[in-house]
Amino acid sequence: MPGAIYAEGLVKTFGDVRALDGVDLDVPEGTVLGLLGPNGAGKTTAVRCLTTLLRPDSGRAVVAGLDVLRQPDAVRRSIGLSGQFAAVDEYLTGRENLQMVGRLYQMRGKAAKARADELLEQFHLADAADRPAKTYSGGMRRRLDLAAALVVSPPVMFMDEPTTGLDPRNRQQLWEVIKQLVSGGTTLLLTTQYLEEADHLAHDIAVVDRGRVIAQGTSDQLKARTGGERVEVVVHEREKVRAASALLDKYGLRGPGKGDTTVEEHMRKITTPVSGGAKLLAEVIRELDAHGIEIDDIGLRRPTLDDVFLSLTGHVAEAADTDRDGDADDAGRTARDAEGQGHHHSEEAAT
Repeated sequence: MPGAIYAEGLVKTFGDVRALDGVDLDVPEGTVLGLLGPNGAGKTTAVRCLTTLLRPDSGRAVVAGLDVLRQPDAVRRSIGLSGQFAAVDEYLTGRENLQMVGRLYQMRGKAAKARADELLEQFHLADAADRPAKTYSGGMRRRLDLAAALVVSPPVMFMDEPTTGLDPRNRQQLWEVIKQLVSGGTTLLLTTQYLEEADHLAHDIAVVDRGRVIAQGTSDQLKARTGGERVEVVVHEREKVRAASALLDKYGLRGPGKGDTTVEEHMRKITTPVSGGAKLLAEVIRELDAHGIEIDDIGLRRPTLDDVFLSLTGHVAEAADTDRDGDADDAGRTARDAEGQGHHHSEEAAT
């Protein structure tokens, strides 16, 4: 039985750009799927197809038990969406924005006001509740937009780069809100450029590149694909880096000369995926000493999601750009141009 969010073979093209190239997803009810990928990978395009903002060229999608293509209106009533761009009315106050969303969902006036007050407190906006949104900082607008997506506590939520522009304290607060939502049964699809965010929140992670899901699993499963452990060595003398790299390469999981070992010469750091734990680490230290290679630091660590990105896509994940509201996929920009419609209006219709 398909999960609360299900996609099979989604394809979307914009001219010569194949933004989605057969995407398959299955998100069980009450869980979080972290959708990761470099800029332009197709993450935002997938979210827009699943939330009825774009029509896929082919494939099938079901959200909250409703067919996205055949029942778009019913899908919109069953989801919450916080997109990359804060979709708030700048001339309304924070409270009026939230009450307006409640009324659009046909909440009674008293209930909409009570829910708005509750969310303003939850997102630490109560002090600015009666100020026009145009006076808010970027982070405050982001929090108001997230609050608007939660007015009716929808069973399925989509959050596209939700914490871009938030400071660490507000990011942690949002993480707590997400955990509370999911513990109450909400299903969430989350796109993010903050790898620790996916590590912290997602039950399952799908890595997207060039419009395809190239890997999926838990954080631990994905990390295991890049090797269970890594030896990291910082060599004291730069001229000894190559010798140390050749020595460590012998301990690589695939064997000498197989490309396991990476060297960051400007930091004099060498990294090799290994197995053997602390016993192997002691052996490496002895051999380095025997070859007269002095080290500043050495350690054994587990792979990170950065390592997963590097292994799967050939480059590390881009850091989120806080000078704009998240990453705008190249395909997403093409989509907006092709449709000839404002992004904010589309999101408000879905929210």
